[in-house]
Amino acid sequence: MHRISLSKRVLPALFASALALPTESQAREVAQQNPALRVEQVADGLGIPWGMAFLSSTQLLVTERDGRLLLLDTETSTRRELEGLPRLIAEGQGGLLDVAIGPEYDRDGWIYFTYSKPSESEATTAVARARLDGNRLADWQDLLVTDAATRQRKHYGSRIAFDGAGHLFFGVGDRGERPLAQDRSNHAGSIMRLNLDGSVPGDNPFVGVPGVRDEIWSYGHRNPQGLAFDRESGRLWEIEHGPRGGDEINLVLKGRNYGWPVVSHGKEYWGPLAVGEATSKPGMEDPRKVYIPSIAPGSLLVYRGDAFPRWRGNLLAGALKLQHLNRVSLSADGRAVAEERLLEDLGERIRALAESPEGWIYLSTDSGRILRLRPN
Repeated sequence: MHRISLSKRVLPALFASALALPTESQAREVAQQNPALRVEQVADGLGIPWGMAFLSSTQLLVTERDGRLLLLDTETSTRRELEGLPRLIAEGQGGLLDVAIGPEYDRDGWIYFTYSKPSESEATTAVARARLDGNRLADWQDLLVTDAATRQRKHYGSRIAFDGAGHLFFGVGDRGERPLAQDRSNHAGSIMRLNLDGSVPGDNPFVGVPGVRDEIWSYGHRNPQGLAFDRESGRLWEIEHGPRGGDEINLVLKGRNYGWPVVSHGKEYWGPLAVGEATSKPGMEDPRKVYIPSIAPGSLLVYRGDAFPRWRGNLLAGALKLQHLNRVSLSADGRAVAEERLLEDLGERIRALAESPEGWIYLSTDSGRILRLRPN
């Protein structure tokens, strides 16, 4: 394990505290129309806060897409910037993307990230991990630099999920080149499954198959923007951007083909023509829910908290284009049976979601705010 002297550990932390940027001494309530909900602003003035993860009950890690990592105190609304990130491409839809606390953090200290990694004129999605040492990241490790590089600056994915059994999942989009999602010789348009150290599990579906990447768990995805593993049901859920219409919620199963771009519910951006051959086809997995028109999802969470008992087991997704919090109820066999659209009156592009230890929902917005949702 990386070691550092007491003076080197303490002094940077004290210096960072002195430079912590106050937003407000306490969260203030945000007006909205649902009497059952209370929305509070915890912070504002950020860039685009792309990912969030609770380091402790009051310490929230926040990634900004332009390449900053912040540690936000949810009680005092103070924040400080952390150092030690690698070089990345913060252009288009790329930059510093998701952050997730490793399932064995209390023992090994690993924090996981996805980001867009440059390579000459191209860029690709990478998954990495590091430890927090005072005010900076240490022991940075790129676990997988995906074979998904293109000159397009879009469809990087990429959210992280853990199954509690020693595995990490993350997704990569088609990188703006549709046929790549059906080509398993690269990682584009796929959900990957790795061991926590970045090695490949021997029971991945395509291990040893010639011409297929061992890391692939499922493929045929357009642009995964949310990924959540529900440990109670053992199900891996994904939400992705379709083209014009046709956003999808998928139950991700081992080795399955999710169809893009052969099947889709969406239309071409340049005209009223369907994308692909059909909306369903044998050998390709149908989505559990389709959004027409598109909501442009930004994240996905399986709610298991106590603050909102009626929401337990529901899927929550932030919506960018249609600007709301999307709640989807599921049947026992994993079918989407009902939908509710919350916080539409805020007029905010909701990007990331995180559940606090109290079961409150934290939301980030593209306007640079961190909001907290709890029962009124």
